[in-house]
Amino acid sequence: MEDDSDLVQSSWANLPDVCLRHVFHWLDDKNRSQAALVCKKWNQAMYSGSLWRTRTIIFNGQPSRAQASELETALWYVKKFGKYLEHLEIKLWHPYSTVFTRKFQVSMRSLLSHLAKCNCRLVSLSIKHLELDRSVWKNIVRAQFIKNLGTFLKRMSKQLNYLNLKGARVTLEEGCELLNSLSCLTNTKFISEINIEDFFSLHLPVYSSTLFYHTVSKFHSLVILTFNYNCVSDELLDILSKNSAHSLCTLNIKCHIYDPHGQVVWGMSWANLAKSAPKLNVNFYFERVMKHDHLSRILLVEIPVRSISLRSYYFRDPDWMMRPTLTTILPAYWHVLQKLTLEVNNDNEQLDDELLQLILSCRRLFFLKVWAFLSVTFMERLLYNRAERKCFLTTIKVRIYTFQQETREEDRLLHSIYKKFQNLIDSELNYFVITYPLM
Repeated sequence: MEDDSDLVQSSWANLPDVCLRHVFHWLDDKNRSQAALVCKKWNQAMYSGSLWRTRTIIFNGQPSRAQASELETALWYVKKFGKYLEHLEIKLWHPYSTVFTRKFQVSMRSLLSHLAKCNCRLVSLSIKHLELDRSVWKNIVRAQFIKNLGTFLKRMSKQLNYLNLKGARVTLEEGCELLNSLSCLTNTKFISEINIEDFFSLHLPVYSSTLFYHTVSKFHSLVILTFNYNCVSDELLDILSKNSAHSLCTLNIKCHIYDPHGQVVWGMSWANLAKSAPKLNVNFYFERVMKHDHLSRILLVEIPVRSISLRSYYFRDPDWMMRPTLTTILPAYWHVLQKLTLEVNNDNEQLDDELLQLILSCRRLFFLKVWAFLSVTFMERLLYNRAERKCFLTTIKVRIYTFQQETREEDRLLHSIYKKFQNLIDSELNYFVITYPLM
């Protein structure tokens, strides 16, 4: 180790504080603590608040000895420098046992209690994929964790701007209790972004709950709301229109096959929300909800849809056809749709013509991701129309499914298509196209 007199003679001694802090920013906790031993100046850099504004802590249910040590170190540093913390992310991986969930609950109780006492800067909190409905969560541990988290949220409600509890999987009562912790109407500042995707347990018809409506009605000035379609109702849209129309910009809505999605929502309710919130964009994410009658009940023409993702993955349902969706539902958004993702197993129908016509009709579409059974010549037709400025895509990502294990000929054709349009692709497109044997 150099003493201070040696350091003065080196170029590092004259490094400006802002540059030194930038160096420390890229170091992990172990290297930071070692660098802080170099000299007084470097030790002072260690205590710069800007280094501790953002932290991610990973709880691994099956950790190695090194990972366990890193977790303990991370928790120690968060407590030591918690007063500077502005953005906290907690990741929970592989909660495989009741012993682990108990340890997690105890650690979080200590961490949240400490932050509630010392921190006045936290604006962002993310705790994803808790999956509290799993059997590894004993009732008493689960109840204690929710109580501790609710207490913390209540303490932080005056400053918290972003909350992400995606994948918590709580009951209706537990979920509303947690959200109510944030919704004190006496606050002068209101939370603006909430992610409650998969927040409630599966199969819950949240849209029929007056408790949920009462909870949501306490939120004002929402900008971004991410949630499941089993929460959507005329009442919810009316509440958003009354309380957050001046600020609301984005609704991200996931619709999963196992979540109730048969409720009737009137187009007039969507029209009123769109009119009162002129900045609103709606993004839909469908997982295995592919039947035309289901989609037509959800995707109403009055919705200002910016992005649609339809994913069946590799599942095949003989009762649905993709063609009616491409020809009668999606074209209604020709003037607003910007992003389209299709991951479908359409082995019983060809969609080349219908998909191309949809792309050409959507005048604002710039992002296309398709995993489907398509002919290779589809890509040539698409690129030809793009070269002629008949569509405006800037991102094209296509996985062409095939039942043939040997795809050499298809790959050769794709390469020749790429060479034909290489100047366009290299200069204007984010382009990735492959063949994919689906056996």
